[in-house]
Amino acid sequence: MNILVINCGSSSLKFQLIDMEKNEVSAKGLVERIGIDNSRIKYEPTGKDEVEQITDIPDHTVAIELVLNSIIDKDHGVISSLDEISAIGHRVVHGGEEFNGSVLIDDAVIKAMEKCIDLAPLHNPANLMGIAACQKLMPNTPMVGVFDTAFHQTIDPVNYIYAIPYEYYEKHQIRRYGFHGTSHKYVTQRAAEILGKDVNEVNLITCHLGNGSSIAAIKNGKVIDTSMGLTPLEGLPMGTRCGNIDPAIVPFLGRKENMDYDAIDAMMNKKSGVLGVSGVSSDFRDLENASKEGNERAQLALDMFHNSVRKFIGSYFVQLDSVDAIIFTAGVGENGITSRAEICKGLKSLGIEMDDELNNVRGKDRIFSTENSSVKLMIIPTNEELMIAQDTLSLIK
Repeated sequence: MNILVINCGSSSLKFQLIDMEKNEVSAKGLVERIGIDNSRIKYEPTGKDEVEQITDIPDHTVAIELVLNSIIDKDHGVISSLDEISAIGHRVVHGGEEFNGSVLIDDAVIKAMEKCIDLAPLHNPANLMGIAACQKLMPNTPMVGVFDTAFHQTIDPVNYIYAIPYEYYEKHQIRRYGFHGTSHKYVTQRAAEILGKDVNEVNLITCHLGNGSSIAAIKNGKVIDTSMGLTPLEGLPMGTRCGNIDPAIVPFLGRKENMDYDAIDAMMNKKSGVLGVSGVSSDFRDLENASKEGNERAQLALDMFHNSVRKFIGSYFVQLDSVDAIIFTAGVGENGITSRAEICKGLKSLGIEMDDELNNVRGKDRIFSTENSSVKLMIIPTNEELMIAQDTLSLIK
């Protein structure tokens, strides 16, 4: 049984075709510059050479048509017919309060997704375009929406209501939603497997650390708190996002720099974080190299990020009765040997001890705490596409 996973952006589209009987990727790829000059598709069939095609791709329907044609191509395809695709799973960024889990897509679901556009104006319209394109090209194939926000819908009001007039929650649904939910869900389930425990019995702190970063507190397999908020801007300082700041900075900059709200929003999302502090890069590898060469601002940016991660871990320890493991995942979490070490060195007061030798690994499942550590430290590479495929399979069954 094959599941096609689609992740649509405004001008790009990532895809994977997953053989669910083997839990293996048959093909994957990326369509870039949709609706822009020099648009292209990169297609990677497993076990075969990568294929790149530069062609006019005016919209998402054409993009997905190219994807489907690549998958069934007589020379580099991996299936013989589109009938071999059992379902399509779509990543959707924001489900608001409408969705607390993945759902089969129908007209009512699409209308509910449209209601969430104000909450994710850059992402949800693109996700909807991908769904519409697939419906046009494969109208009889079941489709499932998998929401970044859904896994966090178990958070209680004490952790999701902001201390502003309650009427704004009632009128505009302004509250904490959280993101990266598909990743947090995947590593929660995988951690339970590795620990040999029922997923409903594990208490975890899951750290999705990358260019975009978020942390979640998991109690009995359910999220009770998370670092991102109404948007992905809140929480940790990230690659280009500022994370938690004094909100009074917004009107202050407006007055001092004559910036309107759109300019300030762009600054906080695209020019801040470790890029803004370092002035070097949003890539943590570049920052580490610059720091080794004596760049003090690059080191400051790294120190701020590591310190912020420790702050969230400490606060989530207070909320959880006990913690089985702290999980590190995503680009920095899986591969950042130095970042993991710096974060964990600051957790000794909690009885947490890291094994330096075991930590010296990238992108592999591993427990890297010492035997004496009060809590296990784990590296678990995330696999959001597989999680989307699994949710899709369970719903069509």
